[in-house]
Amino acid sequence: MNSIKQNFTIKDLENISGIKAHTIRIWEKRYNLLQPKRTGTNIRYYSPENLTKLLNIVLLNNNNFKISKIALMSDDEILMKSRELAFSNAIDDEALNSLKISMYQFDKILFNNTYNTLLHKKTFREIFKDVFIPFLEQMGFLWHTDTLLPAHEHFISNLISQKILANTEKLQYNITNINKTFVLFLPENEIHELGLLYLNYELVLRGFHTIYLGQSLPLYNLNYFLESGQEICFITSLTIQPYDDKIEEYFKEIDDLMHGTNNKFIATGRKIEKIKHLNLNTNIQLFDSIGDLLKVL
Repeated sequence: MNSIKQNFTIKDLENISGIKAHTIRIWEKRYNLLQPKRTGTNIRYYSPENLTKLLNIVLLNNNNFKISKIALMSDDEILMKSRELAFSNAIDDEALNSLKISMYQFDKILFNNTYNTLLHKKTFREIFKDVFIPFLEQMGFLWHTDTLLPAHEHFISNLISQKILANTEKLQYNITNINKTFVLFLPENEIHELGLLYLNYELVLRGFHTIYLGQSLPLYNLNYFLESGQEICFITSLTIQPYDDKIEEYFKEIDDLMHGTNNKFIATGRKIEKIKHLNLNTNIQLFDSIGDLLKVL
């Protein structure tokens, strides 16, 4: 996974599109919708153009276009019809497919058009909850099945980050809860910050003062805030870091930092399960997901 992925297996196509490999083969044989190439050992492989075409076909098929009718369209017609649907409808499943297409084509225009279309019917919070979160969950699945490249993930994550930052910026002068400051950061070498960025948006929306420190922060940096005399609530999100063999040590260090203070420390993310058994200070709270945390804020 060190270079841009140019060839996809039929299993990749199944993972990305949600269409069973058996069905894809039927569409190939009966309707000639895809034209895979074969290796010297006769194994099918598909180009990025094949993948994009399949996603467009799925989008049309999910909107009452019969496969037999789609098979009569040229590649340009399939692309045009699918884009018309993506631009004119704000249905979540269609938006998810459009986001996949934009990710694999590195198509910023399609991403922005999909997002702007959703804005006609949804608030930004609804878009994030109904579309971006399911999409990011699918990205996680694609990553674990070795279907997604770092280039694809970085491209789409940066576009989503831009939307979160733009919406947060609109709220920056709306601070009403001044008695507490939230300091948000990620552990060292942790770069997956979309969830934390969105949490910052939700806190600002609620009128809280936040200090967003972002990716890869050494833990000793928190001392500056602990010595400030302000009431601080630290929030971190654990996706990859710290590694399993280091996470207990990491939280014991946090436990020492929080001991005897009136400050709070909140941790959320997929690695929380690894430290629930620890006997931590009562001012340290653990949440499995950002969604669970938002319910109590």
